[in-house]
Amino acid sequence: MFDAVSPLGHIRRALPPSRTPADGVPGPRTPAGAPERQPPAGRPGAQRDAFFDNVKYLAIVLVAAGHTWAPLKSDSRVLEGLYNVVYTFHMPAFVIISGYFSRSFDMRPDRLKRLVTGVAVPYVVFQTAYLLFRRFVGHSAEPFDLVSPWYLTWFLCALFVWRLTSPLWKLVRRPLPIALGIAMIGSVSPGTGAGLDLGRILQFLPFFVLGLTLRPEHFTALRRRWVRIASLPVAAVALAVGWWTAPRLQDNWFYRESAAQNLGAPWWTGPLMTLGLFACALLLTAVFFAWVPRRRTWFTALGAGTLYGYLLHGFVVKSVTYSGWFDQAWLHGPFGEILVTLLAAAVVTLLCTRPVQRVFRFAMEPKMEWAFRRDAAEVARGREHKEQAPARESVSA
Repeated sequence: MFDAVSPLGHIRRALPPSRTPADGVPGPRTPAGAPERQPPAGRPGAQRDAFFDNVKYLAIVLVAAGHTWAPLKSDSRVLEGLYNVVYTFHMPAFVIISGYFSRSFDMRPDRLKRLVTGVAVPYVVFQTAYLLFRRFVGHSAEPFDLVSPWYLTWFLCALFVWRLTSPLWKLVRRPLPIALGIAMIGSVSPGTGAGLDLGRILQFLPFFVLGLTLRPEHFTALRRRWVRIASLPVAAVALAVGWWTAPRLQDNWFYRESAAQNLGAPWWTGPLMTLGLFACALLLTAVFFAWVPRRRTWFTALGAGTLYGYLLHGFVVKSVTYSGWFDQAWLHGPFGEILVTLLAAAVVTLLCTRPVQRVFRFAMEPKMEWAFRRDAAEVARGREHKEQAPARESVSA
């Protein structure tokens, strides 16, 4: 939903490009050890790593499927168990990747500007759009509130906060234990679910910090044959546990937005569930990563548009929900569940395509040069480049 398990995040190598792509997650870099070079003109994204684009696309398909399963799962223990398994790791995986490609973030002016135009502005635009949609299509009388993310916009709000804190996490000695401690505090703080959806920001934080600490060799290790083979029984056990816990465990635990007290549980279960879900998410994310293709596939290019698919598919899901389509009895069976899943995958795939990106780029990737002062260092580099150009031309002549 959504640009990480570091459920979804180095020998040091070149950091990712400073400019992030449209999906709010910095663009995948070249494979470890490959020489850095600028992509040829007219070929944007030529240097993107296929693995990470594949991860983001498959994760966003799971997000869309999960949103369409929610109205149907109460009538199917199998679907509810699958829902719990998917919700254990799909957003953590996305958050890990976000953290992994935030490693190069600092307070440099160009990166701060990109954070504003690529994350903060889309949050304001889509939060406004969703609230208007809720009021006029969903006929809701809830107040118009820009500081309380609704539905899918929480991820943009969280990403903005997480990325701003990235330099700090790179300074401390034990970032992951500290982040887990903060998440546990969030799990026993009933007031964190209000403004800015702080509950999710705190409880998903360990995954982002984990992403910041991951290195290329961690992902390379998952390519080993024995890891893939071992992941099969792990996945089977996870599905069995999901089926067993379906009637016994509130699915609100998997959203990681509420304190234990708000879920009617003793306060001490919050820290335990935080640690337990983190471990489960980490394990299932490793299984997921192990089976994601490393090569380019037909859906690799769609990985660059996952934030488009994430934010736009919510309007489709909510429209169908408000229309009462999910209430049809024939959908509450195996055939209907499979059909809804396929439709969700098709819709979110369409929304990740280039034509859709071109239409909505004004909201997702606004230029906004008019809003910022030019950085003095950037101006100096541009002037130096112009001065050196004639000299290079005379040498080549």
